[in-house]
Amino acid sequence: MDLDHLRGWIGRREEASEMLTPVLAARFLATFDRSAEIAEGTEAPLLLHHCLCHGPVATAGLGPDGHPERGGFLPPVPLPRRMWAGGSIRFHSAARVGEVVTRQSEITDLRLKQGRSGPLCFVTLTHDYSAEGRAVLSEVQDIVYREAPAPGARVKALPPAPQSAEQLEVDPSPELLFRYSALTFNSHRIHYDLPYATGAEGYPGLVVHGPMQAALLAGLAQDLLGAAPTQFQFRGLSPAFAGTPLTLHAIEEDGGMKLWSAAPGGPVAMEAYAEW
Repeated sequence: MDLDHLRGWIGRREEASEMLTPVLAARFLATFDRSAEIAEGTEAPLLLHHCLCHGPVATAGLGPDGHPERGGFLPPVPLPRRMWAGGSIRFHSAARVGEVVTRQSEITDLRLKQGRSGPLCFVTLTHDYSAEGRAVLSEVQDIVYREAPAPGARVKALPPAPQSAEQLEVDPSPELLFRYSALTFNSHRIHYDLPYATGAEGYPGLVVHGPMQAALLAGLAQDLLGAAPTQFQFRGLSPAFAGTPLTLHAIEEDGGMKLWSAAPGGPVAMEAYAEW
C-alpha cells in the first residue's frame, strides 16, 4: 500500500446542494414509523442530512460491492471492505423543510493501523452543512477500509451489552434496511443483497447500517430529553443484522446521555453520546 500516494488525497474538497423537500422529510419519518407535521419551514428530523447531497453516480460506475468505484473524491485504498466507523456531529441550527442545504466536504486525514485481522486504513472526512447561508451542522466522519476475513476465521467473542432502565426495541427488517438505503442513495450490497452479504462477505445476514442506528439513537435521545442535542457522537463496535431485534438503550451520564444498541444477549453494536 502506497501510503504517501493515498495521503495525497488529503485536502481534496467537494461541494453539493439539494433542496430539503417535504416529501423527503415525510419519507424519512415514515421509514422509522414516526409521524410529525411536515410543512414548509418545519424543522427537519435529526440526522436527515445523511439523505442529502449525494452525487448521482451512474450504476455503471459502481464497484462489485455496490459502492462507487474508488479513485474519485475518496482515495483508492486497496482493501476490499469499506464501512462507516463512526462520526461526531455538532449542531448549530436546524435545517428546515423547503430550504436548499449545501454540504462542503474535505478529506482531512488518512492513517494506517494494524488490527487483529490485518491492516486498517482510516479516512477522515469533515462535512459542513449550511442552509440559505446559515450554518446547520459540522460533522467529522470516519471511514475504515480492511481486509476480507480469511475463510473459517474465528471472530473474537465480545461480552454481552449492559442493560439500562430506558429501552426501546426496534425491528431491523429487510424492508427497513432497503428503505434507508434508498433514502441515502446507498447501494452497498451488504444491506439488501442477502446472497452477497452471506456468500461474498461472510456475514450471517443483512447488515444494519451504522448511520441508521445512529439516527435511531439520536431520536431516542431527543424523545427522552424533549429537545434535540447540540452534540452527538457515535461509533460502531460490532455488526447488527436484519431479522434479529435490536434494543436501544439510554442512560443519563455526566450531564449528557450515553446510548447504545445491541441484539438480545449480544454485544454493543453501536455506542453513542449526546450532549445538550
